[in-house]
Amino acid sequence: MSKTLVIVESPAKARTIEKYLGKGYAVESSIGHIRDLPKSAADIPEKYKGLAWARLGLDIENDFQPLYVVSPEKRQHVAKLRKMAAEADEIILATDDDREGESIAWHLFQELKPKVPVKRMVFHEITKEAIQAAIASPRQIDTNLVEAQEARRALDRLYGYEVSPVLWKKVAPKLSAGRVQSVATRMLVERERERMRFISAPWWDLLITGRTAEDATFPARLTDVAAQKLAVGKDFDPLTGKLKPEAKVRMLSEVEAKALADGLTGQPLTVTSAEEKPFTQKPYPPFITSTLQQEGSRKLGFAATRTMRAAQRLYEGGYITYMRTDSTNLSVEAVTAARTQVSQMYGRPYLSPQPRVYAKKAKNAQEAHEAIRPAGSSFRTPDSLRGELSGDEWRLYDLIWKRTVACQMADARGRSLRVRLGGKARGSSGGAGEEVGLSASGRTIDFPGFLRAYVEGSDDPSAALEDRETPLPPLKQGERVTAETVKPEGHETQPPARYTEASLVQNMEGAGIGRPSTYASILGTIQDRGYATKKGQALVPSWTAFATSALLEHHFGNLVDYDFTAKMEEDLDDIAGGRAKRVPYLQRFYLGVNGEGMALRPLIDRQMGEIDARGIATIAVPKLEGSGIEVRVGRYGPYMQRGEDKANLPEGLAPDELNLEMAEDILSRPSGDRPLGVDEASGHPVVARAGRYGPYVTLGAENPPIRTASLFPTDDLATLTLPRALKLLSLPRLVGTSEGEEVWALNGKYGPYLKRANDSRSLTTHEELFTVTLAEAEALFQQPRFGKGRSPTPPLSTYKYEGRADIVLKSGRFGPYLTDGERNATLRKGESEDNLTAERALEILEERGKEPKAKVGKPKKAAAKTGAARKAPAKKTATKAPASKTAAKMAAKKVPAKAPAKPTFTWAQLKPHLNVLSAQEQQLVTATRELGRKVDDVAGELGLDVKKAKGMALQASKKLNQAARGE
Repeated sequence: MSKTLVIVESPAKARTIEKYLGKGYAVESSIGHIRDLPKSAADIPEKYKGLAWARLGLDIENDFQPLYVVSPEKRQHVAKLRKMAAEADEIILATDDDREGESIAWHLFQELKPKVPVKRMVFHEITKEAIQAAIASPRQIDTNLVEAQEARRALDRLYGYEVSPVLWKKVAPKLSAGRVQSVATRMLVERERERMRFISAPWWDLLITGRTAEDATFPARLTDVAAQKLAVGKDFDPLTGKLKPEAKVRMLSEVEAKALADGLTGQPLTVTSAEEKPFTQKPYPPFITSTLQQEGSRKLGFAATRTMRAAQRLYEGGYITYMRTDSTNLSVEAVTAARTQVSQMYGRPYLSPQPRVYAKKAKNAQEAHEAIRPAGSSFRTPDSLRGELSGDEWRLYDLIWKRTVACQMADARGRSLRVRLGGKARGSSGGAGEEVGLSASGRTIDFPGFLRAYVEGSDDPSAALEDRETPLPPLKQGERVTAETVKPEGHETQPPARYTEASLVQNMEGAGIGRPSTYASILGTIQDRGYATKKGQALVPSWTAFATSALLEHHFGNLVDYDFTAKMEEDLDDIAGGRAKRVPYLQRFYLGVNGEGMALRPLIDRQMGEIDARGIATIAVPKLEGSGIEVRVGRYGPYMQRGEDKANLPEGLAPDELNLEMAEDILSRPSGDRPLGVDEASGHPVVARAGRYGPYVTLGAENPPIRTASLFPTDDLATLTLPRALKLLSLPRLVGTSEGEEVWALNGKYGPYLKRANDSRSLTTHEELFTVTLAEAEALFQQPRFGKGRSPTPPLSTYKYEGRADIVLKSGRFGPYLTDGERNATLRKGESEDNLTAERALEILEERGKEPKAKVGKPKKAAAKTGAARKAPAKKTATKAPASKTAAKMAAKKVPAKAPAKPTFTWAQLKPHLNVLSAQEQQLVTATRELGRKVDDVAGELGLDVKKAKGMALQASKKLNQAARGE
């Protein structure tokens, strides 16, 4: 019987497709990309290691020929695919129908080198009908799409590998630049600059509750006084906080507003005009990738990555169509399915008279898929899937289903009513008051239409939804009402809102920057690289983002220019459409051809000498102008400086929140050395200091000092006393001797703890370091070695499967992780117990599960098996023949005798040999071995970088052990 191998990207997709294919098909996943350009020097094959271009992964002089390598973690899986391909009679590459999917299919073809027919199968939904139709009509790999994706990959590599080192040298280490991420970062920075320049302005108006003769109430707002319009937010200049010169308005003060409120309360008002207009509202188009991410953020509070993970699982499970698309088009069967459900669930009046067609695409749209919709020729309702879907998947499916059904529903119809009222306020002393004008508006929905199924969200949670009904009483011109209550309200003009993930995606899409498949990863990258953090839903750029954006804007303007970046997307589209070629485009971008193109490499060579690192790192803060205070980004983070005074900026401080008062307060905090007095016992001075890694105290005037000690979280550097400092310097404290070993109480990087030989236990509070007794310490050491003497934490969740071991979700030192006892996989951002399903847990473990590293000094269990295998030849068992051969070979090899173990020494045994070390080595070793501090914390105090300090610590330890052994 013939056998066909079908290869897809993910295990979940493979399992779903396998259900729809009959006998003779084997479905396997590639688990994403199988190869890529080298990520590090270790990935470069031996024969390329001496070549200058190998680290870049692109041979510039040979038409940008890429060097693709199979990543180490994929080699075993690729070998499995190669074996399956050799056993197959036909291979079908069924990766996603977009540039990236086409590229994966091409890489599989190149790497597997099959000797049997290879076909390309594409589909936009994973249903039985769609899979069978795709099998029946295969195609070949689209080389134009592959060229476009390879050009994109090369472009991103050239951009990142050439521009990122500029940031390392001129701003700070470990920064990165990217074709889309740098532009997105610039958008965030520009918005924050607007907020930093913004000056708020106060203004007042009145909120009036009117009551009609029929006893109905309605709200109205004061709009003018004495025929002069009142000032509102738009009348103020955001840069000065003052009224714009052209604004011919009156600004009420708080006193005037309150006086006017008193004079208007209870006064009669007359309706001077009442204008009613009918309105209709059409439904929104079905989802594309960007709008799904936006509504996922607004309605569900999901990050873009979380939305796309849930969408990916829904697609792979056969619940929705392909989720990376910028087409709003719906197939005929989808329109029919939606219209059928509208008729069945809402009735014929709610169905649009004609099928709605949404053919409009986003700027530079390039995907050929449908909109995102429920899969199949008939849609399953969210309620019918409650037993199959849970958590994020169900909520997102519900959103997609509602939007798709709503797009084929009738328009919403209603009436809007705008009313103007006039009246007169009483004077302050009973005399004639001023004439006033008021305005009220309302909206009545007569027929909800599509709003019965779907109401679009808003970025601003405090703003009313556009589609909410706000009715007014049926007011007529000339009608008399009473100002029942009048409330003066103070307002302040607001700076432009920061971008949320949703609005940033919307802005990038509108500018033609990025593609559906890149938005989520870009948002994740700018946050992971420290260019932005989230404050609620808002994205706040970091000070580092300001420095990197300034460098790119001033010296590589085109790289972060919105139009230029959009044009790059258009150029890649031309390559995908066969209208342009990859190599000439890359030559123009990287080298320049006859004065055309970006010419990135020559541009970097010209600009490197012109970049003023200090100037770039200095950030203009409008609220600090004239104060002499400068904000800079240093190698170790942002700080302020005025003259010789310096102070680090608090972590988490948003750039627009820094003002002169706050800056003065930060600079006034103790930052230098403060002598506390003299230790009577030793005669040495005690000094309180503010270090880069936190406040600490020292004993001794020499450098390095005799002793140092970090302050506790409850200590204040400004009020620290000599007795308290001496108490801190008394640490570490010898608690006593237990089981022949000294027990010490130490203050470490992760908090207070007890140490006995190589064993340790955490203490609950820092003050226990001074009070814990030997008996209490021994009681703690008798408990299992888990956080603060507690028993092991029970699993967060357990996922059971048929035919395999359970997968357990545990809480680890670096966050929650999944394990089946053999492999571990740490959860990523957006993955949690709340949104994890059994299927997703299995998928995560299959995709990125790794065997835990063996602990140093503890042999693996496999070693025991090897030892047993050596004895195998003595047993004459036919079934053990293969093992016996292996054992015989191993037995034939000479096993070198183990060298005698070198003796290990306690700190008490090593301490007498400190004289073999230099003064700096002595201070480093004493701080780490005796005081229990980390090398990272001590390095800065010694004027060393961390890497050098770690090397010094290793060498010092070696010298001490050699001296103790008498070598």
